[in-house]
Amino acid sequence: MVAIDIQLRDNDHMDTSIDPAVLARDLVESADVEWLRDLVDALDREVRVAPLDRLLSLWGLSNAAAARLFGVSRQAFSKWLADGPPAGRADDVAAVDNITELLDRHVKRERIPAIVRRPAESLGGASILETVESGDYKAAVEMVGRTFDLRRIQP
Repeated sequence: MVAIDIQLRDNDHMDTSIDPAVLARDLVESADVEWLRDLVDALDREVRVAPLDRLLSLWGLSNAAAARLFGVSRQAFSKWLADGPPAGRADDVAAVDNITELLDRHVKRERIPAIVRRPAESLGGASILETVESGDYKAAVEMVGRTFDLRRIQP
């Protein structure tokens, strides 16, 4: 806890000379696990704003697997990560980001990789991942949207 106090004492700037692993260990030893998960999620949302980075992280994908989602080579996907996707693919990336956003909002992050890989009846037995890989971004977005549409649950 001493390291945490030292790091947080200066309100203007955090001292970044301490090893993040040491600070993380101090936090784990001194804070509630659920609060820490909320903190990690909040930090991730603040720091990881690029949709493709968030896709890799939350879906648990390699660059090669993400490239397959969009039907491009691993090298092309790496270029997308560095420079952004081409304008002609912006709608596809936005559709997948919509799925990621809904899952991130409604599901514990550690469960997302399993959820996108689980077969879904409403997708004809295919998973979200398989549906997106097939190029049917619209069906995947609609299915995930329906899943979390709370208007269908009447009080």
